[in-house]
Amino acid sequence: MDKKNNQSENMWKGASPQIFSNAKKLREKQTEAEEKFWLAVKDNQIEGYKFRRQHPLSIYIADFYCHALQLVIEIDGGYHLSEEQQILDKKRTADIEFQGLSVIRFTNEEIMSNLKEAIDKIKSHIKRNE
Repeated sequence: MDKKNNQSENMWKGASPQIFSNAKKLREKQTEAEEKFWLAVKDNQIEGYKFRRQHPLSIYIADFYCHALQLVIEIDGGYHLSEEQQILDKKRTADIEFQGLSVIRFTNEEIMSNLKEAIDKIKSHIKRNE
């Protein structure tokens, strides 16, 4: 396998063309919290690290992903409070972490009301893992 294909496999964890298509659609319909977060992280604004939005990872689409940090950021809306969705979210997190990635979750409310605190939490994660 050449270097480019190896990078693709590592960065996208074998995501299918359908997952890529779904990710593109999600990028076009971001929530208000996702848009606010994106404006804070795009263009390498957090410690010089590049974040991608609606990034395909295997069978999932991460809200935000930094390949250099192996870090997934999830921003959860109100439906994530249901018991059923919490079970699904735990499985999703475990599946993603099994691939050697870290996951940090925020609620929409955390992003909308205290973005600085969320960014500080990410910076703390970076400092612990550099």
